[in-house]
Amino acid sequence: MASLKVLITQPTGRVGRECIAHLAAARKSGRDVFIRAAVRTASKGESMKQLGADEVVTFDYAKPDTFASALDGMKQVFSANPDPEADGHAVFCKAVGAVGSVEHAVRLSCFGADDLTASYDWDVHSSLEGEKVPGMLRGYWRDEKVLIDSLGKEKTSVLRGNFFQGHIIKPDAENMQKHGFFQSPLGSTKNSFVSTNDLGEAAALLLLEGAAKHGNKFYDITGPVPMSMYDVAADMTKAMGRQVEYRPQDIDEFAKDFGPQRRAFFEYLRNGFYTRCSPDFYNITGRKPQAFIDYLQQPGKAGETGLQEIFKAGGLWAKGKNVMEGHEE
Repeated sequence: MASLKVLITQPTGRVGRECIAHLAAARKSGRDVFIRAAVRTASKGESMKQLGADEVVTFDYAKPDTFASALDGMKQVFSANPDPEADGHAVFCKAVGAVGSVEHAVRLSCFGADDLTASYDWDVHSSLEGEKVPGMLRGYWRDEKVLIDSLGKEKTSVLRGNFFQGHIIKPDAENMQKHGFFQSPLGSTKNSFVSTNDLGEAAALLLLEGAAKHGNKFYDITGPVPMSMYDVAADMTKAMGRQVEYRPQDIDEFAKDFGPQRRAFFEYLRNGFYTRCSPDFYNITGRKPQAFIDYLQQPGKAGETGLQEIFKAGGLWAKGKNVMEGHEE
């Protein structure tokens, strides 16, 4: 089998960590895999090496002068970025195409706005008359497209995940710990929230199997069953061993907490757009996606349970902070 030289962007994120751990496991099983983790903060380097990274480089989407050293000699790229850093990602993608050595890139994304595999009209919201497709969804497709345009479809694979299982309640971690409840405007609407463990495993497998098999492929990765917020509360109660209550939240109050961009995206979680369960994870791995309760209780390949991830400090989305301000489109 061909050797891999993989650059992992956003390696400290939930999916990136799992991807590294799965690639490192493949190396232990005999695959020739070199893993380079591209971190913004040098202090994260040791933890990346403990996961299995062979090398750590300093990298920042806002600093294009860090791109060349990150890409030097790399043949594969795992492409991910925080939502507000799409502009820097676009510049990075041009570097990926220009460097000439990259044979395959796997992009982490979300489904709902593309016009390559579907025909979404950006001027037509899925449920609100007169509204457009949410800007965050349009941004996910633009992130895919700039990579495709730079590298080519045959060298690009895309994992379009549903909303992350832990992500949906992490902003209320303190409330759950101290007061036993979380809030959300999603109510009884059921969504097939996806395990980040599954996304990381699928990304690693696509990289290991290569562009010949997975190039120009777009996979929708979801959970195995749609869940309401009441279902989420029931699983949290079971996993934590004490009562966790779901309290419905008005969507306007939610917008005050996280901003209009986040609200617009959540309308798609409120109207059933993300209810369906996809067979694509099964088609890639041969088994069902991970259930929420299993995500909460079982360690991923990187060694962390979902509960540990939810309650550890950090995370992009925090109440009272609109991280998408200035990134409306």
